[in-house]
Amino acid sequence: MTVSDKQTAVIIGGGPAGLTNAFELQRISSDCKPIVLEGAALVGGIARTESYNGFRFDIGGHRFFTKIKEVEDIWHEICDKEFITVPRQSRIFYQGKFFDYPLKISNALYNLGIYESASVMMSFAKSRLFPTKQEDTFDQWVTNRFGKRLFDHFFRSYTEKVWGVPCSEIRADWAAQRIKDLSLTKVIWNAISGANDSSSLIEEFQYPRLGPGQMWELMAQRVEKDGGEVRMQSYVKRVIRDGMRVTGVEVEAFDPETKETRSYIQEGDTFFNSMALRDLIHAMDPPPPAEVVAAADRLKYRDFMIVTLVLDHADPFPDNWIYVHEPEVRVGRIQNFRAWSQDMMADKTKASIGMEYFLNDDEEMWRMDDKDLIAMAAKELERVGLAPASSVIDGAIIRQPKAYPVYDAEYMEALEVLRIWLQQLENFETAGRNGLHRYNNQDHSMLSSMYAARNMLGADYDVWNVNVERSYHEEFQTKPYERGEKANAA
Repeated sequence: MTVSDKQTAVIIGGGPAGLTNAFELQRISSDCKPIVLEGAALVGGIARTESYNGFRFDIGGHRFFTKIKEVEDIWHEICDKEFITVPRQSRIFYQGKFFDYPLKISNALYNLGIYESASVMMSFAKSRLFPTKQEDTFDQWVTNRFGKRLFDHFFRSYTEKVWGVPCSEIRADWAAQRIKDLSLTKVIWNAISGANDSSSLIEEFQYPRLGPGQMWELMAQRVEKDGGEVRMQSYVKRVIRDGMRVTGVEVEAFDPETKETRSYIQEGDTFFNSMALRDLIHAMDPPPPAEVVAAADRLKYRDFMIVTLVLDHADPFPDNWIYVHEPEVRVGRIQNFRAWSQDMMADKTKASIGMEYFLNDDEEMWRMDDKDLIAMAAKELERVGLAPASSVIDGAIIRQPKAYPVYDAEYMEALEVLRIWLQQLENFETAGRNGLHRYNNQDHSMLSSMYAARNMLGADYDVWNVNVERSYHEEFQTKPYERGEKANAA
């Protein structure tokens, strides 16, 4: 079969979902040519690695840990010896004190005091004896498992920083997905026994030596080596359909050499999407029915900004990251990039610190001048007590729109309308975090994308209902496909 005879798979997005889709298509079939269209200049999406004056930094902190064996196998096939093992160290800053996380009994008792510790346990006992019967919202879900007092201490302030709304407006689905199997009794037992069997409290993880983007850069190279294409700065502005069959996409491609933008139509046999569903629906031509467009407009997103600071001295703290629950500062989490990998440092006598902010792109802070943002972040670093503002000698800003799909009271009903309509498309799959409007980890994005790839070649997986919880059980794994083997639904 010649290249021209191959089936063309057009893939929207060069993040973990899009690149995994291309990789899986090539792994299963030699008769398919993937063409990945990425609007940015770097692959990896929110899991990319940015750089500034030789310093490399992670957009949000991406641990490589999974119990999905097939995903782990792909990671090692791609990254191989570039993986390093990183010990986890993280803390919570709250009320002017640092709490070890995972919890250590002596540290927690010392910081809270005997009276408050006893109050926390009484509140927990009350929640177990008299739980809230409904668990519709985040605060109800957490209070039932940890008690109201601990919820007020360690969940409310940070969660409301992340989402910008009261916890009573956040759906319990998010807590169930992100906190998973964690409970107060398990936290206490882990602290006493030294055990640590919760997926959210692992003690070490793997990490690409040059940051998470190295994984996706290497995967993009692999896709191209195997005959696919990865086109950068190629933004999909229109998805063209004939009835319920997609025939092509209109692409705006920027040429960094000529500084010119050209538009063209990329046709294909099958299509995959990882862009935000709200944007996807508005890109459809002709538009979907009015009720589908209205449902897409009900989906909301939380945006993200990282202010990276270069300090004139080495690391001011040893942690990979610190969660900042203190409401007196705007920063939500602080990263120390050397603690992730020494090779992310351009100058080992300096420190590279990431100040993470959760906000909406219509806020004034989103439009602030970069110098003012660096000055603000430096003051907050000092306010937390980690380093003087005067030690900041440089910095850079990354703004990431639509970083987090919002789980509000409307999203489930709206998402169901979109799912029903999108599943009627004959040759179109959508997966990944924004492609499913699911706040998942990169391994789950990959798994949903792998299922979508198999569907594109004739299988019948329900990508929308990938069992996130089941994937964290040790016995769960999917059957690896050899190149050329036909994919069938399990």
